[in-house]
Amino acid sequence: MPPTTTCRVCDAPLRQFLDLGRQPLSDAFRSPDADPADEFFFHLAVGHCTGCTMVQLMEEVPREKMFREDYPYHSSGSSVMREHFAATARQLLARELTGEDPFVIELGCNDGVMLDTVRRAGVRHLGVDPSAGVGDVARAKGIRVRTAFFEEATAREIAAEEGPADVVYAANTLCHIPYLDSVLRGLDAVLAPGGVFVFEDPYLGDIVERTSYDQIYDEHFYLFTARSVAALAERFGFELVDVERLPVHGGELRYTLARAGARTPAPAVAALLAEEERRGLADPATLAAFAARVARSRDDLLELLTRLRAEGRTVVAYGATAKSATVANYCGIGPDLVSFVCDTTPAKQGRLTPGAHLPVRPATAFAEPYPDYALLFAWNHAEEIMAKEPAFAASGGHWITYVPDVRVL
Repeated sequence: MPPTTTCRVCDAPLRQFLDLGRQPLSDAFRSPDADPADEFFFHLAVGHCTGCTMVQLMEEVPREKMFREDYPYHSSGSSVMREHFAATARQLLARELTGEDPFVIELGCNDGVMLDTVRRAGVRHLGVDPSAGVGDVARAKGIRVRTAFFEEATAREIAAEEGPADVVYAANTLCHIPYLDSVLRGLDAVLAPGGVFVFEDPYLGDIVERTSYDQIYDEHFYLFTARSVAALAERFGFELVDVERLPVHGGELRYTLARAGARTPAPAVAALLAEEERRGLADPATLAAFAARVARSRDDLLELLTRLRAEGRTVVAYGATAKSATVANYCGIGPDLVSFVCDTTPAKQGRLTPGAHLPVRPATAFAEPYPDYALLFAWNHAEEIMAKEPAFAASGGHWITYVPDVRVL
């Protein structure tokens, strides 16, 4: 789709502040014999709304291209995330489900890692996800799943069939959806009068602070702040009533919306809004400084990898993540600098990473033999990965990370 110059939420002008260049679909891993001419690319640039302050991509990728039947990401792949979602489900069950026959909806339920705890508690539930493959994995666990994109029409159908929901939950999903107007109208149709919409997504404040620009890719259309979410909620008759900082995925924020006036906002909301004001998260100068740090990070990483290979060092990458597509393509990291990427996801193994075409090999290849250096694409799982790979450091190997800056560990 052509780039836009106006905000998808409020129609105010967008001001571009970051250009990450030509990028592929972040989860479109390719067969080695696929025709390169068939690969889809788009221009990854980021803008800031001069009205509601919402940060968003300048170009929208068609949703059918991203969330396909063979969508390869499974939320259950990390033990840290499995526990996070189980704890989230227990918290929602304890805090929000107090009436008879409660009903929980999850948008983007993926393989059912959160709803499985809800199911085992005997609570009525429904997952909504457009990717049939991961939906089938959830169904095999006994979870009810509707294969669809969540929008106003879908929500009205669910409300007619199931009745109102006490909780609608989404994790790493709302930021994927450009058409938030339809989603919020859908929430209005399906949410019970006293119900809540709870969602968690990457937080712009953490991205700016850590220069974690790889959190920006085709699927992450929006980068939320408390201020922009509060403005979004107000526009559709809702109110931001709670916020919670989360350590997962390199820094996220959990937002709770309720119908306007239905709940007293927690003190954390005003506190975070004031913090964002002090930090200048909506100021063009702050975003311009972030963009300058991104460019320095690219230059530093490329210089390091080029020097290591010139010295004859072996370098591989660890974690064929969606966000690594941004880093590899923005920095120009190809097989000449990084030999291959290790990943535990069978659907990615034997394929090539999007755009950069790095070969993806099983995690067992990491020790056959160990490389001199490993570029940690999955830096947000660093603790978990390093605990699994103690022999790498013991062999004299070094990890390379680029968040918050380029360094050798």
